[in-house]
Amino acid sequence: MLFSPDALNPGVRKREVFGWAMYDFANSGYTTVVITAVFAAYFVGGIAGQAPWATFAWTAALSVSYAIVMLTMPSIGAYADLRAAKKRLLVLVTAGCVVSTAALSLAGPGSVALAVLLVILSNTFYSYGESLTAAFLPELARPEAMGKVSGWGWGFGYFGGMLALGICLAYVLWAQGQGIAARQFVPVTMLLTALIYGAAALVTFRLLNERARPNPQALQQGGLRASLRRLQATFRQARHYRDFMWLLVCLVCYQGGVAVAITLAAIYAEQVIGFRQQETMVLIFVLNFAAAGGAFAWGYLQDRIGHKPALALTLVGWVATCVIAAITTTKGGFWWAAAIAGLCMGSSQSSGRALVGMFAPRAQSAEFFGLWSFAVRLASIIGPLSYGAITWATGGNQRAAILSTSVLFLAGLVLLLKVDVQRGRQAAQQAEVPLPGEWAPA
Repeated sequence: MLFSPDALNPGVRKREVFGWAMYDFANSGYTTVVITAVFAAYFVGGIAGQAPWATFAWTAALSVSYAIVMLTMPSIGAYADLRAAKKRLLVLVTAGCVVSTAALSLAGPGSVALAVLLVILSNTFYSYGESLTAAFLPELARPEAMGKVSGWGWGFGYFGGMLALGICLAYVLWAQGQGIAARQFVPVTMLLTALIYGAAALVTFRLLNERARPNPQALQQGGLRASLRRLQATFRQARHYRDFMWLLVCLVCYQGGVAVAITLAAIYAEQVIGFRQQETMVLIFVLNFAAAGGAFAWGYLQDRIGHKPALALTLVGWVATCVIAAITTTKGGFWWAAAIAGLCMGSSQSSGRALVGMFAPRAQSAEFFGLWSFAVRLASIIGPLSYGAITWATGGNQRAAILSTSVLFLAGLVLLLKVDVQRGRQAAQQAEVPLPGEWAPA
């Protein structure tokens, strides 16, 4: 591990943090191969046959899954806190994502409806898992080390994405050398991704402990009813968490831009810049390498200079990325944009998760990360869907769409000014004493 034992809460061992980070390692293959590098471009070019509506259909499918997560994850998070069920739920949603990812291998040219359904299912389960595993962070790391532990996990996750993509890339290159068509080799990459996800997640299930204890009063009242009451109480007490709420609004803006990079980078590279599929996979591989370095380095930097300045710097980098990508006409120029995007991606996502961990009361970590998931998934609807809509409205002008994405990062930068980290942390500490209307332990 790249941090000392005093970075962790009492009783937490390094092997447990390794187990927690292994989930980031496991699920990164899904986003890298399915959402970013392989299946996204295959859906537009192979399954939908490059129809004018294909990019919009892809973003719409993802938006449906994000809407499902938005409407359900906050209550699931409250349920997980009250029932001490984060780990049990994590196992269930992981199984769902692995199975539905493997089932993507059944989608071929023309089977748009099947592909859309499986993308919605797999991405919904993936999103649940991302939120539930993030909720363990406040249990593992001390507040002053939240950044480096979050960065270590996120950075390690990118290596998982590179492993999955590297294995798939090696297979694709071999398959192309044998004259095998995309409709035959892309399904195999879905099976490989599902296998890696499931195998790596087993390490998490073996090493990560559930430290929370079920709330006896919630058990008497019933989990769903208790979780909804807890969530309602949190919203009623929103004035006590105003910095957390401002952070959520900030997240909606800048994560919308990040979602564009994750879901549409391969499509932009191939359709606008002229990358071939194997070149796109290499590009995404390098992007993940840069993101891993950004997450690792930024985790330590944000603990030194502060979470807010560190996040602000990454948003400036994202604006530069959008401008370069919009004006460049060469593959070399786009490589520069991708390198900056990689560094900013790992650092901005790690910084955001660490800030949520700072603002989350210990007894409500899954609930607060459920609200974080709500904001991130709302962003994932706004960003890609607006990109797809602008592309459609301008007759396929993706350069205009990527340039407009910079507005989301600028808005996030302005909203970040409203966040007071010290005040937000104090509100979280005060909330360790139950607020009126919240459940208290019996």
